[in-house]
Amino acid sequence: MKDITQERAEKIARAQACIICGEYNFKKLSVKPVKESNRSTLGEFWHAERICGVCGATQELGLDADGNVVYEN
Repeated sequence: MKDITQERAEKIARAQACIICGEYNFKKLSVKPVKESNRSTLGEFWHAERICGVCGATQELGLDADGNVVYEN
């Protein structure tokens, strides 16, 4: 299977609810490719940082090459 694009990774990151309040409104979202060391260690391909537009919580999200969530905190 082909790796997902950055645009697709952004859509997936927006589709995950805030872990604090459960809302889907984010005032800031940044998705970047990860370093090679994190790819082999965590299986993470894309790293998303987002700020909830409702409660203001700062969150991180890791996605693998297929678009599955590896971790969320």
